[in-house]
Amino acid sequence: MSRGKGLIVGVVGATGMVGRELVALLESRRFPVSELRPFSSGRAASSVRFRGRSIAAPGVSKTSLGECDIVFLVSSDEVALELAPALAARGVWTIDDSAAFRLNKNIPLVVPEVNGGALRQDRKLIAGPNCTMTGLAVAGALLHRNIGVREVRLASYQAVSGAGKAALAELFSQYSALSGTGPERDGRAPVLSAGKSSVLPRAIAYNAIPQVGRFGADGYSSEETKVAAELRKIWSAPSLKVSATAVRVPSIRGHALAAWLTLARPVSLARARAILAKTPGLILSPEGDYPTPRSAGGQGPVYAGRLRLGATTKELALWIASDNLLKGAALNSVQVAEELRRRGWLKPRR
Repeated sequence: MSRGKGLIVGVVGATGMVGRELVALLESRRFPVSELRPFSSGRAASSVRFRGRSIAAPGVSKTSLGECDIVFLVSSDEVALELAPALAARGVWTIDDSAAFRLNKNIPLVVPEVNGGALRQDRKLIAGPNCTMTGLAVAGALLHRNIGVREVRLASYQAVSGAGKAALAELFSQYSALSGTGPERDGRAPVLSAGKSSVLPRAIAYNAIPQVGRFGADGYSSEETKVAAELRKIWSAPSLKVSATAVRVPSIRGHALAAWLTLARPVSLARARAILAKTPGLILSPEGDYPTPRSAGGQGPVYAGRLRLGATTKELALWIASDNLLKGAALNSVQVAEELRRRGWLKPRR
């Protein structure tokens, strides 16, 4: 591709699930790419499709990345730690989707429609959020700003794609292996064995696993801990109380959340609905309707429904669904880049 007047864009992890979504978004949203430089974070040679062409995605070249105007990192924490600080120091805008820098106080953690004000022209490294937390961060943002959220309790129902390609392949393999299992002739449901898994903590087909990440000494999983800490940072609410249970379920893509928000003061359902209807990035279902991971899959916004009062007049219960690969990852990164362009900060460096 000729450089033209656009940007040299690097993507590390371009051949992964999030990376391929990101490359597709750069094309569909007409991001001004004059040259795409995709890289695989693995060892196997691969390629990606962009504007009707197949582009090789070799192993990472630090020299090539250093020539880019912006680099998207959609790989591991280890890759991000190795590449991101050096790229930012060279003046390359670097948007990282890993967990490596999210809680660093000197690095913005940004969901544009929630806390785009955290972006700074002199801070070239930007962290993207946890895909589970993103739906709640968007859905509750205006409630928190207008009324104040004091406590959050939530249970997540997370798609297998959030654990990567290998986990998704294992889900399909387990379903295939169990395809001959059906109800007994007397109408009773079959009892399946606990099953084994090489990727997830337990077999996921026809199952639910209340563990996403490793457990800490406090009994919370790393996912639960990340959700709480990142929500506090994005909402600028260091005293926010958060209790979470993260569950992996056998859906393919799209995370869902059951959330209970305790507010600073009582609120009517009509007032809460009016606030949610005006929340940027959120689509609120009509009363009696609700989103699901399947209806949110492939869509950019966050969706919410089943709004109702909780145990007190200060508590709201809400059901939230969003695409973990899009708004939870790739789309959010592209939206950050679009915001940098809107502000006039992201320009060709040569």
